[in-house]
Amino acid sequence: MPVLARGAESEPGLPKRPGDERPGGAMEELEHTCPQPRLTLTAPAPFADETSCQCRAPHEKLTIAQARLGTPVDRPVRVYADGIFDLFHSGHARALMQAKTLFPNSYLLVGVCSDDLTHKFKGFTVMNETERYEALRHCRYVDEVIRDAPWTLTPEFLEKHKIDFVAHDDIPYSSAGSDDVYKHIKEAGMFVPTQRTEGISTSDIITRIVRDYDVYARRNLQRGYTAKELNVSFINEKKYRFQNQVDKMKEKVKNVEEKSKEFVNKVEEKSHDLIQKWEEKSREFIGNFLELFGPDGALVT
Repeated sequence: MPVLARGAESEPGLPKRPGDERPGGAMEELEHTCPQPRLTLTAPAPFADETSCQCRAPHEKLTIAQARLGTPVDRPVRVYADGIFDLFHSGHARALMQAKTLFPNSYLLVGVCSDDLTHKFKGFTVMNETERYEALRHCRYVDEVIRDAPWTLTPEFLEKHKIDFVAHDDIPYSSAGSDDVYKHIKEAGMFVPTQRTEGISTSDIITRIVRDYDVYARRNLQRGYTAKELNVSFINEKKYRFQNQVDKMKEKVKNVEEKSKEFVNKVEEKSHDLIQKWEEKSREFIGNFLELFGPDGALVT
């Protein structure tokens, strides 16, 4: 839908949108050319620097109520969600699903923080930034991935990507010297809460791995990984390899026992069949004998 853009000033305290200024207050008919949500899942979501929104039409500020009604009709509502997304799991996917379905026509941009920024403010990651970027690109709910996303959202960043709303769980996120890094987003009426998925998180997954470390170390040694790759000491390597040999021996003994039981069961079944057949033949033989030699037998001497 074409819109008429005036050379009016932006609202106080808010960055001006591209196309807001026109020489001499002239009106120019502009049409929204914002990227549309993905309609096919045959390719991964693009990166922001490959498909940045160059739309020159004024990007009017929306209320949540307007967005829920499907306004505006001429462009999608641009929703932003950010995170580390280490060991991408179903909890991440469910949060992005909620962000994607907040409004009838949403374009979901997902910001992923770089390794340097994450290690500085949160800690070491299992997956590196390239792996985390790729995991997000292959999530069906994501329309666009922003690499090296900022830790705190600035007005310049929001303006650059023409973000209407920010989606995140409503728990205050204290970091980088702030009690809640989304406080200014909430005060601006741009924050939309999502619900966390209980029972699954990156920390939970790492806890399981640490808890069962010996099991995974032994398994990976069996699969050909070296002790150096697993950061396993010489003594532990020998211990794990010995335990693997013991387990193999136990498995062989177990298989022999199962086969022995199976053999015994088959012998018992055969014996039962033979005894049953012998009893039947015996009754038949005795019956024939009595019929022939009994008091009323047919044999005459």
